[in-house]
Amino acid sequence: MNALEKIKDLLDDIRPFLNMEGGDIELIKYEDNYVYIKLTGACANCGYQDVTIKENIESYLKEELPEIKGVVNVSL
Repeated sequence: MNALEKIKDLLDDIRPFLNMEGGDIELIKYEDNYVYIKLTGACANCGYQDVTIKENIESYLKEELPEIKGVVNVSL
């Protein structure tokens, strides 16, 4: 399994927790060891989205894939 497939699987693990709050997550791309995501639904406008990204999503991804340098929220 390559890194992109592993990231997709890991995000699928996170998705139910976001769904419980009325939100979701979309993988935009994986480039130069950075994961670019877009939070949608209730998560898109949540005041805690930076905390969710850094303390939950990014820490989980880095734990499972140490080569990841960070997670970037892309607001489109």
